[in-house]
Amino acid sequence: MRFPRYPAALLMALWLTGCAAQDTTQPSLYSRLGGMDTIEAVVENMLYRVADDPNVVVFFANTNIDHFADAFATQLCDISDGPCQYKGPPMDRAHQHMGINDAHFNRVVEYLTDALGEEGVPLAAQNELLGRLAPLHADVMRRQ
Repeated sequence: MRFPRYPAALLMALWLTGCAAQDTTQPSLYSRLGGMDTIEAVVENMLYRVADDPNVVVFFANTNIDHFADAFATQLCDISDGPCQYKGPPMDRAHQHMGINDAHFNRVVEYLTDALGEEGVPLAAQNELLGRLAPLHADVMRRQ
């Protein structure tokens, strides 16, 4: 019996062939989140949590909450590959000079995470959404 001279190359070729044959279709993150109805419920749930936190609600004092809720839901829809297109201001401009610190930011993320769980979003979809939102931290904190 004779073995290939380059076993690693052969294994790699077989692995790549196997990958090509697999079904790589997966529902979008938007679908796995539950679509717009669930996204809107998550945003509403999160905002009730924010409203009960005197350390965070102050950042929303001069905000039209209905407009914010619509814009945030649209942003979540967009970032999760849904049919929406977020057209609001960039995160650094929207949050400039608000005095947000990491504790405030982390608290809002905690409220979002709790709302996602309470609205029945699967953990894998929650983690993927949070992973897509994570790069926005730098923008939100840029002009503090």
